[in-house]
Amino acid sequence: MTLTHTLTHAFQQMHTTLYPVLKVEFSLTNQQIGLISSIPSIASAILTIPSGLATDKLGTRKVILFSSVIAAAGSLTAGFAQDPWMFILAVSLFYLSTTFYHPASYSFTSFLFPPKDRSKALGIHGAGGTLGMALGPISISVLVGLLAFGWRQVYLAWGVPLILSAFMVYFLRFIPREDVQAKAGDGKPAAQADKLLSTSLVMFLIFGALRTAAANMTTTFLNIWLVETRGLDLAIASLVFGASSLMGIVAAPLGGVFAARYGDKRWITYTLAVAYIFFALAFLVPGNWSFAAFYLGYGFFHLLGMGANSAISAKLSPSRQRGMGFALYFLPGSIVGAFAPMIAAYVADVFGVFNVFMTSVCIFAVTWVLFRFGVKVD
Repeated sequence: MTLTHTLTHAFQQMHTTLYPVLKVEFSLTNQQIGLISSIPSIASAILTIPSGLATDKLGTRKVILFSSVIAAAGSLTAGFAQDPWMFILAVSLFYLSTTFYHPASYSFTSFLFPPKDRSKALGIHGAGGTLGMALGPISISVLVGLLAFGWRQVYLAWGVPLILSAFMVYFLRFIPREDVQAKAGDGKPAAQADKLLSTSLVMFLIFGALRTAAANMTTTFLNIWLVETRGLDLAIASLVFGASSLMGIVAAPLGGVFAARYGDKRWITYTLAVAYIFFALAFLVPGNWSFAAFYLGYGFFHLLGMGANSAISAKLSPSRQRGMGFALYFLPGSIVGAFAPMIAAYVADVFGVFNVFMTSVCIFAVTWVLFRFGVKVD
């Protein structure tokens, strides 16, 4: 599951990395760039609930295989894209692939382990996703920026390992369908939700939606700002962007271990506070080196809570509706992902690109308060 997570997310940040190139090649405005980010999220939001239903009804393996087919189709479409609309179709297919993949893969992983070990396991699983999100932009940096490959060739190349991973999933023998029966440390059955839409789950979903909105606003214009304002080469900008996600290889599993020891909510509260401070400093402290250091620090501390976030989602959803629970977990991000880039484009046009990041700082602060006082878990 970790390997398939890597390959699924390799495509997710590649298009944002390419925005400086696409802006010139397709003569795009800021609003059109926002549209490229928004349309795939709309398609993803529409199919999020069906993806959860499909996971609960059809089983995890069939849905994961289906997501691999969609991603392969997106890879071919991007590889032959000759206009913005064809490229939007390709990115939409990538987003639909992750939409179907997430409820199935997270359900699969959460069923394998008892609650006390779930944050550790989901942290390792999440590390695979962050590795993919890092490798996509880094592959652009190396193949396009340094080796002069065309960006279309990079998309086609990523399709090969994706197809191989689909064959690996097809031959899996053990497919879990329910939680492991385990006891908590005090000998009593581990707590588990008995209904899906509890108050805590709703607050947790709002927290995730706002956090995703701030992140999407940032990633939409980050590389453009680094190239056009800070004067960085596309290869270097892509490397910094990708390296932030690369932090998850260490941060996600390590964070899962500490979350299991100190409690999922407590761990997220502390790590997000540090992450958001680093995020603000990355843009407020002058100098490219300081930006890289603080932005990488933001990525590391932000990803320390990945396993804990997934474990909270599993804990707040009944096992018989685990696929739907994870679908709801990712749904707010898809919805706000449809609007956040357009809002970012408006802010960039009216107030300047820099203020897009300052808006993200304010939203991040609100999400921390909401999670700290609104989500009841531990």
